[in-house]
Amino acid sequence: MSGWSAEDIPGQSGRVAVVTGANSGIGYVTARELARRGARVVLACRSEARGAEARDQLVGEVPGAEAELAQLDLGDLASVREFAAAYPYDRLDLLINNAGVMALPYGTTADGFETQFGTNHLGHFALTGLLLPTLLGTPAARVVTVSSTMHALANIDIDDLNSERRYRRWVAYARSKTANLLFVHELARRLAAHGSDVVAAAAHPGYAATNLQTAGPRMAGRRAAERFMRVGNRFFAQSADAGALPTLYAATAPDVAPDSFTGPSLAGWRGSPAPSWRAPWTRDDRASSRLWAASEELTGVAYDALKV
Repeated sequence: MSGWSAEDIPGQSGRVAVVTGANSGIGYVTARELARRGARVVLACRSEARGAEARDQLVGEVPGAEAELAQLDLGDLASVREFAAAYPYDRLDLLINNAGVMALPYGTTADGFETQFGTNHLGHFALTGLLLPTLLGTPAARVVTVSSTMHALANIDIDDLNSERRYRRWVAYARSKTANLLFVHELARRLAAHGSDVVAAAAHPGYAATNLQTAGPRMAGRRAAERFMRVGNRFFAQSADAGALPTLYAATAPDVAPDSFTGPSLAGWRGSPAPSWRAPWTRDDRASSRLWAASEELTGVAYDALKV
């Protein structure tokens, strides 16, 4: 794993990848590098305009790339269902659950869930469940969910998943990223129990310069905070290209284990992909099982093929 780079990605010819949030940042880089290695890539984006720009840019950077756009709003379960119902292929080798929002002012999704929990966790939970039959039918498929080191700030509160008692933007973000890791833990456990060779793994980009950092302050009208984030991105963060490497490693490296968590090697901040520390509560079987049951109830998406 030491020194691993995008040049080490194995050939992906004949494989199909769905990358959520592929219009910018590490999602775009992930889609581009998979396409560069021969994968057919579906850019699953909330904004069709920005998604079309990203697709055109990708094809410009990778001539001959097989890249297509599909509209997907993870904050709207109807959109998630429409995307899954319209998925046109009989195989899905890589599902990259990358899209997310961070530290936003309080708000709710189209279905009434707190925005960060609803988008970062529930949207991807529903998407993965709806695409599960295709994943299970594809040899050696993988599901890679992008979390964050910020998950360490807070465990989930199973009795207040939507932060209705008290909303603190960074705590809510941390809880959504903990939920991502609990989802991967439970999905990996259930896949193993059913003898599936689908690998569920997690990754995080460390501190990478993307528009994720500035969106929250901008939405809240906090100009000083937005400027601070821009300075941090410019002088301290690694590039989106570097930040995408842990995701690409988790998606393609041959030795990736189920329920693993890959991040940058240097203190989880920057550097080549390496095993990353995660809070003990993200491997709590009882918590992951309870979150799973709550997620099925909230989304209406049941993982019937993985019932325990």
